[in-house]
Amino acid sequence: MTNSVRTHALGIEARPLDSKDLATLGAAHFHSGCAFCHGAPGVPVSPIAQSMLPSPPDLSKSMREWRDRELFWIVKNGIKYTGMPAWVAQERDDEVWAVVAFLRLLPTLDAAAYREMALGGLTVPAQSGREIATTEATSGAASACARCHGEKQRGPKSRLVPVLHGQPAGFLMAALEDYANARRPSGIMQPQASELSAEDRERVARYYAGLAPPARPEPSSSDEAVERGRMLATRGDLDAKIPPCMDCHNTSSLEVYPRLAGQHAAYMANRLRLWRNAHTSRSEIMAPIARSLSEQQIEDVSAYFSSMHVLSPGKQNH
Repeated sequence: MTNSVRTHALGIEARPLDSKDLATLGAAHFHSGCAFCHGAPGVPVSPIAQSMLPSPPDLSKSMREWRDRELFWIVKNGIKYTGMPAWVAQERDDEVWAVVAFLRLLPTLDAAAYREMALGGLTVPAQSGREIATTEATSGAASACARCHGEKQRGPKSRLVPVLHGQPAGFLMAALEDYANARRPSGIMQPQASELSAEDRERVARYYAGLAPPARPEPSSSDEAVERGRMLATRGDLDAKIPPCMDCHNTSSLEVYPRLAGQHAAYMANRLRLWRNAHTSRSEIMAPIARSLSEQQIEDVSAYFSSMHVLSPGKQNH
């Protein structure tokens, strides 16, 4: 197996993995998708997984055996005849690299550090004996959302994760529906959304739609970049056939369109690149626009929307 993985991975160009945002995104998925078999600091391996043939390795000890590109190949393609699955959305290399970034940090984490990184500071209340016995009140679905997207006054811990607070409920329900039915590829979101019933998706959407925006960190982009982004977002670029972003992404738009004010620049830039490569749903509108954007324009317009101050659900200001 080792020789096969190393041979298949030869042509893969490893990306930088030193981003905390990237590793944090990977940690949340690892907790729900990988820890059951591999365990984690403070999380024992399931007895069922212990009886698998072959048994899943302890990843906190085996990471040094593999190069980054080899870990990427394993996470993306899985390993035949071992129970190790391939990545759900094969076109989402960005998500695979997030898991690889976390795996590189895993050997350095104790139980407290792992919990903080993988659960995002989320505290799940204890259930009563009746709730456990009857499953009348389960916390899995809700905690899965909050691990990445935050809750109440707390936003996402990773800037690669969208802020859902105050987004239109109709947009959030449509996104969850697309993920659940594999119309929007994501190895992170598809497994979570597919476990929600239509009623659960509506409840989650309305919960986040009703939240006030979380505290916004100080913008890191230059004033010049923000101004260039403002011009593009409000006026577009006629020569490049780029319409003004604000024609659709403003507070009076239809509920099917997301509000972009206050989103993290890193998340928006990544989404635009995914649209440019047609790796997302509803690309008939956004893909032609994204393909017309230069890298500089992607960075600038993302910086502009990130710099905008969100007043409350449905209102925004710069």
